[in-house]
Amino acid sequence: MCLVLLGWRAHPEYRLIVAANREEFFTRPTESLRRWDEVPGLVAGRDLGAAGPIPGTWLGALPDRHRFATVTNVRLPGDFRADARSRGALLMDFLRGDAVPEKFARGVAAAPDDYNGFNLVVSDLETLWWHSNRSERTPRELTPGFHGLSNSTLVGSLEPDGGVSTGTPDPAWPKVRDGVRALAEVAATTPEDVDAYLTVLADRTPAPTAELPNTGLDRLTERSASARFVNHPVHGTRCSTVLLVREDGTYSMTERTFARFGRDRGTVSFEGRIELP
Repeated sequence: MCLVLLGWRAHPEYRLIVAANREEFFTRPTESLRRWDEVPGLVAGRDLGAAGPIPGTWLGALPDRHRFATVTNVRLPGDFRADARSRGALLMDFLRGDAVPEKFARGVAAAPDDYNGFNLVVSDLETLWWHSNRSERTPRELTPGFHGLSNSTLVGSLEPDGGVSTGTPDPAWPKVRDGVRALAEVAATTPEDVDAYLTVLADRTPAPTAELPNTGLDRLTERSASARFVNHPVHGTRCSTVLLVREDGTYSMTERTFARFGRDRGTVSFEGRIELP
């Protein structure tokens, strides 16, 4: 995942709104959103490029057990270990386990070097927690509102005045800042419109040159990666996912997948009903 936009208890009819893009190499073997035989009830895409007996995932929901999790990598120059554990396996630990989000996040924080850099978001639909193993901040609970994260160690949160703050002197990346505002606008006007959320994720506008981050990429690639939807022939947006969990217990999860240069490969959706905590 390279962009995750969240609406957490930010609308009277919706417990959780998620709109997320996964950026990855187009050569990495992947299966699109589906129900898993290995983990009954799990709805997620499958990362077949990760080592292990069970594939990992970048975003998944196990609605019957009130579990949601997603992860992004943190892009830092020179920060990569080939022997690190898969970040997708980290998600599976939460989705298949019983730990409450706070306990799980704090447990992961105790071993920051087991994985390459990540942002982790976990929820039991009662609380929503974030942690990055490359941040100096400890795991924290995200408050009701609109939030966004990408490949830095920052979470951008929508303020009452319309600004997007990270709670640090560093600004949110433009794709996060503008994405959070766009998510909030859809939630305020047409919160049930999955296509509207997909349109938010489809924006290919790169960040202004003066606001480009420095994550170790060459400047042309950095510019391409700064858009919400990354249109690149080698490493780009592979899928867009929208998860809506309503306060009445109904939910829907939709994924649109893409080939190189943003070619649409189709859309799948799953729906159901659960008893919310």
